Amino acid sequence: MKLLVTGAKGMLGTDLVALLKENGNTVFETDIEELDITSFQDITVFMQEAKPEIVINCAGYTQVDRAEEEPELANLLNGTAVKHLATACANSNIPLCHISTDYVFDGEKEGAYLPEDVPNPIGAYGASKLAGERYLLDICRRYYLIRTSWLYGKNGNNFVRTMLRLAKERNELRVVHDQIGSPTWTVTLARIIYLLIQTAQYGIYHAADETNGGISWYEFACEIMRVAGYTIPVIPIETKDFKSLARRPKNSLLDLTKTKEAIKEEIPEWNDSLYQFINKGLGTGD
Repeated sequence: MKLLVTGAKGMLGTDLVALLKENGNTVFETDIEELDITSFQDITVFMQEAKPEIVINCAGYTQVDRAEEEPELANLLNGTAVKHLATACANSNIPLCHISTDYVFDGEKEGAYLPEDVPNPIGAYGASKLAGERYLLDICRRYYLIRTSWLYGKNGNNFVRTMLRLAKERNELRVVHDQIGSPTWTVTLARIIYLLIQTAQYGIYHAADETNGGISWYEFACEIMRVAGYTIPVIPIETKDFKSLARRPKNSLLDLTKTKEAIKEEIPEWNDSLYQFINKGLGTGD
């Protein structure tokens, strides 16, 4: 299969491209240097030359707090760019697989969010991602909209690497305990994307590592320290005591039922994924 992957140098993109190539696919790897997805003309020309059979959009604006200060840029990269990609895919009659986020929800639901639940973002980042979702749904007939949460991997800044770095710099860690969700290793998400795009079962899906009811950031941090062999104290704090520009959803738990039925595979347990990530030295960039 010939695939175009945007954001190929990012945290998810690098693992996804590697997996696709390992399975014999031809991959057009693009980042901003190769393809400006905010330019419809550039996208159109690139696709006419490459002729991919599917586009997977891993690119986007991911700075949650900074989005509050520069919402126009967030909307350009997470909204308008998706509109351009969706239009180009529709014109070429090929599917678009787009990666979205738990931040499209307000976090007030009791229990896990279903793919069909109505989004209601509480910040600029979530609003920009919802704009992209709406363009995708309005324009594309064939699409995979995959929402994920608490993403970490070897090729970018993320919670796991931050905790490991801070454990070397501080005497204790203070971590929020009243926000719950599901961590997602980029390797897990890449696998889910790879399996989903082979199904031709288009629609909205949720993807994360399995937590069986969710965990808190505090529980996540404690497990990171345990697996990495650190004895530094981890202190639970409330969201109100953690200062940030953007509000975070209290509940980011995503229901994985539909995804597991589609890919016909069990999804890895979050602590198993974390163990592999840390013990392969990926959390330190080694």
